[in-house]
Amino acid sequence: MTAGTRATPSTSANSADQAVSLRAADLDRLRTTVSDTLEAFLAEKRAVLAGMDDELVPVLEEVRAVAEGGKRLRPAFAYWGWRAVSTAHPEDDAAVLRAVAALEFVHGSALVHDDVMDEATTRRGRRSTHIGFAGRHADHGLDGDPALFGTGAAILVGDLALVWSDELLRRSGISAEALVRARPVWDTMRTEVTAGQYLDLLRAAGGLPGPEGALKVARYKSAGYTVQRPLHLGAAIADAGPDVVEAYTAIALPLGEAFQLRDDVLGVFGDPDVTGKSADEDLREGKQTLLVALTETSADAEGRALLRRVLGDPRSTADDLDAVRDLMRSCGALQQVEDRITTQTAAAREAIAEAPVLDDARSALDALAVAATTRTT
Repeated sequence: MTAGTRATPSTSANSADQAVSLRAADLDRLRTTVSDTLEAFLAEKRAVLAGMDDELVPVLEEVRAVAEGGKRLRPAFAYWGWRAVSTAHPEDDAAVLRAVAALEFVHGSALVHDDVMDEATTRRGRRSTHIGFAGRHADHGLDGDPALFGTGAAILVGDLALVWSDELLRRSGISAEALVRARPVWDTMRTEVTAGQYLDLLRAAGGLPGPEGALKVARYKSAGYTVQRPLHLGAAIADAGPDVVEAYTAIALPLGEAFQLRDDVLGVFGDPDVTGKSADEDLREGKQTLLVALTETSADAEGRALLRRVLGDPRSTADDLDAVRDLMRSCGALQQVEDRITTQTAAAREAIAEAPVLDDARSALDALAVAATTRTT
């Protein structure tokens, strides 16, 4: 394998630099190709489901809506994980892009199921899946409980997206040898996502307390399948050696954590017009993030009482929620999370600078690291 020259990363980048870097990462092409791949696959599946019964078309359309948009960071990490190393077993670029596009169905499945468990009402500026199907139930005058119908339909939509992720990977066109190498990573990733969802439920019920519990949930529920496993998937397709896999782990563990912590901050302090999600829902749902855990440990008795009273109460007023946000700022919890994001991002970028990868991929991975942790959506 031929590696590029090591680079020393900066710990900050302005918007213009990020734009240039992301062009180097070929992100526009990646996003377009991933979207086109998903659309072609879903067009085929629409014919299959419609042939069974037209009533199944809304299920297909919901999978499409869930898979639309998004930053496509997971396929991008997987693609550059493949491109980053030379290999004696080259794969077709288009086939690899189809294979990594399957990650978006895994992501969509996790989002739908997560919204059910959190009772979230919106996702990416539209009604969450279970809320949307509950509305369809009511609009069509169906029998039974609309909420129960919506929950059941959402579970099945998420399941279907996960089934289709397997099929899209299998039919991507990568070689049989590459597919065999990719399967163990793929299976591990899906196991971790599901296990992480359970750990999240457990933490919400009082298990896995404190900041360490929050970080463990973040790692297995989101961080692993956002950066680590996509990079490992790319390495497996490329038949990369253990040194590359080890380097990818050194990149992914801090970067995946920083990505999830940014998501947690946006869930409370983000602009709903940009994120497509209310900044109040995470607090009303009582999401037990690191931000919340650090607020509990850093606030005084009065602040902790406020947090206990407001967090997880769907009746909390706008003033209540603003008071909690002010508390997170004043007790230093928000700054602690921001500092950890900065530290972990810097660690990931240092690992990228030291990784045995090609120069163009090094630049692309560094750009993706910045994009993943400085985003506003």
